[in-house]
Amino acid sequence: MTFTPHGDHLIAGKRVPAEATFSSAPAHGSAFAFSAGSPELVAQACAAAQTAFAGFAASSREERAVLLDTIADEIDARGDQITEIGTSETGLPEARLQGERGRTTGQLRLFATHIREAAYLDRRHDIALPDRQPMPRPDLRMMQRPIGPVAVFGASNFPLAFSTAGGDTAAALAAGCPVVVKGHGAHPGTGEIVGEAIVAALDKLGLDGGIFSLVQGGSRAVGEALVTDPRIKAVGFTGSLGGGRALFDLCAKRPEPIPFFGELGSVNPMFVLPEAAAARGSDIGAGWAGSLTMGVGQFCTNPGIAIVVDGPGADAFVSSACEGLRAVAPQTMLTDGMAEAYRSGARRVSEGAGVTSLLSNTCDGRSAAPYLFDVSAEDWMADEALSEEVFGPLGLVIRVADTEQMQTVAARFKGQLTATLQMDDGDIDLARALLPVLEQMAGRVLANGFPTGVEVADTMVHGGPYPASTNFGATSVGTLSIRRFLRPVCYQNLPEALLPADLRTG
Repeated sequence: MTFTPHGDHLIAGKRVPAEATFSSAPAHGSAFAFSAGSPELVAQACAAAQTAFAGFAASSREERAVLLDTIADEIDARGDQITEIGTSETGLPEARLQGERGRTTGQLRLFATHIREAAYLDRRHDIALPDRQPMPRPDLRMMQRPIGPVAVFGASNFPLAFSTAGGDTAAALAAGCPVVVKGHGAHPGTGEIVGEAIVAALDKLGLDGGIFSLVQGGSRAVGEALVTDPRIKAVGFTGSLGGGRALFDLCAKRPEPIPFFGELGSVNPMFVLPEAAAARGSDIGAGWAGSLTMGVGQFCTNPGIAIVVDGPGADAFVSSACEGLRAVAPQTMLTDGMAEAYRSGARRVSEGAGVTSLLSNTCDGRSAAPYLFDVSAEDWMADEALSEEVFGPLGLVIRVADTEQMQTVAARFKGQLTATLQMDDGDIDLARALLPVLEQMAGRVLANGFPTGVEVADTMVHGGPYPASTNFGATSVGTLSIRRFLRPVCYQNLPEALLPADLRTG
C-alpha cells in the first residue's frame, strides 16, 4: 500500500497543521508539502511533554519496556511503506533502508530488555547506623532518575536509526523522559510515518500523548526555540560541527544550562603499521576503499585519513585503494546540500600545499564519486584544514617517514569517534606506543577492521573528545547511552511508601 504523507506535525498525539509549508526534495519520486515548524509549535510540544513527565517518570520499568516493544512492532508493521518513502526521499537503496529499520527496531527492543534487567538504575543503600559514634548515620538510598523532557534532532544521514525513533529517542523513552523531535527536512515523510508508529503505540497502551511530539523542519529559529525552552532538560543531536556548536552554545547560555549531547563528526584516522603494510598492504587498501565508499561515504565513522610509513608497503596500499575506488560508480547523496559540500571539501583538499591527487572525478548534481589524495606528514601538519572532515567517499593518505613520525602525527589529531590500527604481530611494540594516544583521542579503538558499521550493544561507545562530540563521557549508541537522560537522586530517611518502587525493600 502506497504511503501518502499528510504533512502535519504530530503534537501530543494529534495532527497539527500549520499555515507555513515546505516541500520535500526527494532523490526520485513525488515531492510532498509539509507543515513547517515554528517556535509556537515547539512551545506547544514542550508544554505537553512537561505535563506528561511526572506520570511517565513514575511509570514502571515494565510499562516502558512494553512501550518500546510496541513502538518496534508498529514500525515493523509499516515496514514496506517506510522503505518506499525512505528510498524516495534519500536515494538510499532498499536493502540499506530495510537494514536500518532492523537496527532501529532492534535498539528499541534492546532498551526494553536493558531496563527490565534494572542494572542501569545503579541502586545503592547505606543502612542507618543510629549508634555510630561520634555521629549516627542516616538511612541513605540512591538510584538514577529521569531528568525531564528531552529534545532530539533528526539526523540527515540516518533517516531511521538516528532520527524520529532512533537511539536518542529510544534511550530517553527507556529512561522515562518524554521526547520532542525536530524532524530533519531531508526526509520528512519518513519521519512522519515513524512518528505515526510511536503515536499508535502510545494510543494502544493508553499512555499520555505528550510523551512524544514531532515538529517538522522549519527555519533555524525552530531548533533554537527547542533547545532554549525552559522545559527541555537535555538535547540529543547528530549533525554538523557548525550547527551542533551553535546549539551547544545556546544550551550553555540558558539561565539554566542543560547538557547538549552532540555527535558532530570525525575523520576516524587509520594507522597502517609497517609489518601489516609489508605483508598485506594491498588487502588493507582494498578494504579501506570499500569502507570509504560504503553509503557514499555518508557515515560519521567513515575512515577518511590513512597514515602509513612511506615505502613499498605504502605503495601497495595506495595502489590497491586507488584501484578499488576507481571501480566505484557515482552514487546519489542524501541531499543536494551534502553533494555540494562534498565537492567543496574535495576542492579544499586538492588545493592544500603538497597534496597530490591520485584519483579525481567530476560530480554533478546530487551524485558523488570517490576522490583519493596523498600528502607528506610535514605538509599535513602544516595545514590544519587537511584534518577537517569531508563528508563523502574521499580518502587522504598521509605518508610518514618512519614510525617516530607516525607517533608525532597521531598526537596531532583532535577528538575522534574512532581510531584504527592495522597491525601484525611484529607491530605490537609500535601499537603499544600508539595506544595511549589513541585512547585519549577516540571513543572506540579498533584493530584490523574498519569503523563503518557501529554495533548496537552494551559495550559500544559512539562518542569521543571534542569535536567528535560535545560530551566525551557519553555515547549515542548502545545501552550506556541511557545514562545521558538520567541523574542520581539520594533519598535520606524517606519512608518506604515515599520511595520509588525500585528502591523499596519490600
